Amino acid sequence: MRADAPVLIVGTGVAGLATALAAAPRPVRLLCRAHDGVGSASALAQGGIAAAMGAADSAGAHAHDTLVAGAHHNDAAAVRWLTSAAPQTVAWLAAQGVAFDRDEDGALRLGREGGHGVPRIVHAGGDATGAALVQALRAQAQRAAHIQWRGGVDVEALLWRDDRVAGVRTRDERGREEIHDAAHVVLATGGIGNLFARTSNPPGADGAGLALGLVAGAAARDLEFVQFHPTALDLPRRQGLPLVTEALRGAGASLRDARGRPLMEGVHPLGDLAPRDVVARRVWEACQQGGAWLDATAVADWPHHFPTVLAACREHGIDPRTVPIPVTPAVHFHMGGLAVDLDGDTGVPGLHAVGEVACNGVHGGNRLASNSLLEGVACGRRLGTRLATLPWAARGQGATRWIERGPGLDHHALTALRQLMWTAAGPQRDAATLREALRQCGAWHGWQARLAETLLLAALRRAGSLGSHWRRDARAAQRPEELRPQAACDQSAHPMPP
Repeated sequence: MRADAPVLIVGTGVAGLATALAAAPRPVRLLCRAHDGVGSASALAQGGIAAAMGAADSAGAHAHDTLVAGAHHNDAAAVRWLTSAAPQTVAWLAAQGVAFDRDEDGALRLGREGGHGVPRIVHAGGDATGAALVQALRAQAQRAAHIQWRGGVDVEALLWRDDRVAGVRTRDERGREEIHDAAHVVLATGGIGNLFARTSNPPGADGAGLALGLVAGAAARDLEFVQFHPTALDLPRRQGLPLVTEALRGAGASLRDARGRPLMEGVHPLGDLAPRDVVARRVWEACQQGGAWLDATAVADWPHHFPTVLAACREHGIDPRTVPIPVTPAVHFHMGGLAVDLDGDTGVPGLHAVGEVACNGVHGGNRLASNSLLEGVACGRRLGTRLATLPWAARGQGATRWIERGPGLDHHALTALRQLMWTAAGPQRDAATLREALRQCGAWHGWQARLAETLLLAALRRAGSLGSHWRRDARAAQRPEELRPQAACDQSAHPMPP
């Protein structure tokens, strides 16, 4: 590699952008599929940023709620660090130009979402916080002299030289290849929602970065933990679904079943504001029994506080101010990913990961609402700061080889895989369905099928229910080969199947 090779960051959501900005003055090249850098899950995030900013709140209370939501499967030290860093992260974002919502006196408006004991959610533009963050950080990155953009390309392989990752190969929409040398490669590619039939994620959240990191030899962690947002807009025959923000329930909206009865009554002490895994399972059950609706007709000031949801509903002929909103669970966030420490180190020399593609243990078995944007920015800043101080690598002279993600599935097979994953690895799971899904995956040849197999194996090996991973057969006898890898599931070691 050249001594002046840049840091390559794959992905332009908040994690990738925060990493790029914090890496100054080191040269950075941002690589993304979209020409204009848009299309990340970050930009679609309707929730805000969780931070202990109120007088009655504390980082300790935020940490407690994070651990409870995560079923205490979290890395406690990572939780303490993130919740302590949250107020400073909000202040840094404000300095980057994010216009957070404030009251008449200029104080931050703090909302409350599921799993939080007190109001601590900072919003920007009501339910458009993610878009506000991405817009502000993208503007800063476009002005930064140390950052170069390269859009319209897909990273399909990693370059291995001198016992480390030393670059990538990209392909554009015309099929043209380009090789990029790198001092370090950062995967900030987001989640896996598009492996499922129903998701709130954008099309680019297909697990491509996770698959590439696993092929490169990075360990996986907690792959079985997939968060299902309880309230996506239920649109028939649609895979990508608009989100109906949890903040609506914080503002007084309530979930109802097909007969108009309160859906969460007697299910959890927090009712409609119970942790997401609890609410998602209840909504899933209601959808099997006639449907689920969110009655938000009593919520005030829709255009100011919930413009995104209002626009999405009205686009499909629903006025949420006068009629309940039909809702369904949808894949929203992957707590699992490439196993990293808080510095984003994957253990593969030269390869780092940050954001949803990575797993540092902070979310545990179920992410607390509005901790994702927080993690992406805080961990991105931490990784970027570290990359700025790492010594330059010597010019590489050794033999090279390519670490290939491999060909993908065709449209027909991918559609079938998504439905299979929705059925087998949805909010409720069991061993028989997981085994059958593994058998069917074996008939497909494509990196998406191999990644799906890895997730299904993790879900099969975790015989008990924990957090978002809910086994209907948790009390049934399990086969010895399903129990034996249980401890490994807690930390890492889920290689991609051959």
